[in-house]
Amino acid sequence: MTRIAAVHGVLAPHRHAQQEITDMVAGQCLDAGGDRRALDRLHRGTRVRWRHTALPLDRYGELKDFGAVNDAFLTHALELGAEAVSGALDAAGLSARDVDLLLFTSVTGIAVPSVDARLVGRLGMRPDVRRLPLFGLGCVAGAAGVARLHDYLQGWPEHIAVLLSVELCSLTFQRDDASPANLIATALFGDGAAAAVACGTRRHTAAGAGPTVVASRSRLYPDTERLLGWDVTASGFRVVLDPALPEVVRKNLGDDVDAFLSDHGLTRKDVTAWVSHPGGPKVLDAVAEALDLPDDALDVSRRSLAEVGNLSSASVLHVLRDTLAEGGRPPAGTPGLLLAMGPGFCTELVLLRW
Repeated sequence: MTRIAAVHGVLAPHRHAQQEITDMVAGQCLDAGGDRRALDRLHRGTRVRWRHTALPLDRYGELKDFGAVNDAFLTHALELGAEAVSGALDAAGLSARDVDLLLFTSVTGIAVPSVDARLVGRLGMRPDVRRLPLFGLGCVAGAAGVARLHDYLQGWPEHIAVLLSVELCSLTFQRDDASPANLIATALFGDGAAAAVACGTRRHTAAGAGPTVVASRSRLYPDTERLLGWDVTASGFRVVLDPALPEVVRKNLGDDVDAFLSDHGLTRKDVTAWVSHPGGPKVLDAVAEALDLPDDALDVSRRSLAEVGNLSSASVLHVLRDTLAEGGRPPAGTPGLLLAMGPGFCTELVLLRW
């Protein structure tokens, strides 16, 4: 089985209390002197206390078009991406030249050549490293990326594979847009990155005692394309966020998890750690209800949401890192489930063994 040797998370350099961001959004999205009570209520209701941004808050008003926004994305994605991959490789006791596959995912900016291509020389990776840039998976990509590393390492068990997620969600906030979807997005999302290093069964590292990946399962729900995603406009990515999303989770997730676990001779009661993408408070509540989880089962996800907000695809990797932190590791040999949801609408489930 694939072993996750290390997970390293990083955050954008500018840290703000939620109220600071609320005030910035009021100035950018609402009419001068307008009623901001709904905005304040939305931002308080997310249970997010702090977030990080790639730029100082007063710089966002200077980004006049999608080109300027995307240029900022590329600059800061390279910085955070290099830091995340270097940190993960150091923790795994590996060098950049050990990497055989670099999988990069983001849904908050675009680049050709892709960010992974630009990092190869910067990090000192071999010129024959395989690269796989993924776009469009959104929040689910952290879990799906771990699953795709596992798929690759089944065919190349002597290899090392790295997943890098960089999400600069603050750059997608739409000025002059007071729609509920945009205001909710400005209340939830933050900026950060994460990298995970995985080793095939024939490749061992001196460091790295993370979980093994047993199996994964993808689930795409029909006729849900408008629940979550982007509308690509002249001003950039405009969020699509349907309030029915938590109900889709409640309706489907329990059966999907039960069927997946059953195929491996397990039930929900066997799972010792639920590594869930934090989404938002309503999504986390829906996950807990759908799976009938104990009150504390999603505490790590809830703390991550409060401390850094939703980092899109990077969030579930931050939750995995925190789950593995000293003092919080589940009992050795027990199963865990890593899960995330994203545009499609879809779910990705990854069965772990601690």
